[in-house]
Amino acid sequence: MTSPSLFEENKCCAELGKWSEDDLDRMIREASNIQDVGERIAFLSAYFLGVGYGEFTLIGSSGTPEELVINLEKVDCFTFIDYVESLRLSLSFTDFRENLKKVRYRSGVVDYTQRKHFFTDWIIYNNEFVEDITKEIGGQKTKKSNKNLNVKENGALFLEGINPCKRDICYIPAKSIDDAMIIALRNGDYAGIYTEKEGLDVSHVGIIIKNKDCIFLRHASSLETNRKVIDQNLKEYLTGKPGLLVVRAKGSDL
Repeated sequence: MTSPSLFEENKCCAELGKWSEDDLDRMIREASNIQDVGERIAFLSAYFLGVGYGEFTLIGSSGTPEELVINLEKVDCFTFIDYVESLRLSLSFTDFRENLKKVRYRSGVVDYTQRKHFFTDWIIYNNEFVEDITKEIGGQKTKKSNKNLNVKENGALFLEGINPCKRDICYIPAKSIDDAMIIALRNGDYAGIYTEKEGLDVSHVGIIIKNKDCIFLRHASSLETNRKVIDQNLKEYLTGKPGLLVVRAKGSDL
């Protein structure tokens, strides 16, 4: 069921895709009974399997006023984890809207300059919700890279209107990921795929899903053969990739 609506009083543009607000309320209430937050994330994210991939669904730029957008009909890799994390913090659809502001924007301020454009923004400014456990998982095999985020090799900006930011980024080289690290990953961990490209921290994000003896990356795939949220074997996905960042949700008082 497609249920588009515009919450003008909250400056919120919402396209709920196959769900209604009542459907989402029920989903959120059921998830809130799952005490383990990683299991809760896995539970909620499973509802997104098969949801279509869509780029540029957010409204806002250096020249366009930002709006709070909820688009559950199409997601990219970043909006996918935004929605899942906001849902896992909530007790109702109304809560979800408010939590999305906190997860997507610094101090919950709906403004393009306050949006967490980079995965490490999402980590640093969501530290009441999540923590970077890359070093904990990678141990001595963890590497550090200093990046000037938002600045391309030629000096141009990836995002106009967003100030560059120098940042140390810790990641586990993909070729160094061993069985002990795989075991240390938990269901519902957030994963960032490190990139060596200048000006960027990651090339993709998703959610770790552990199912019996298998471990997957649940993510919004942009590949033409997929173009939807899928589960993909993590080890296979990491083949040829530079490395991995791991972020874990903190416990909640729900």
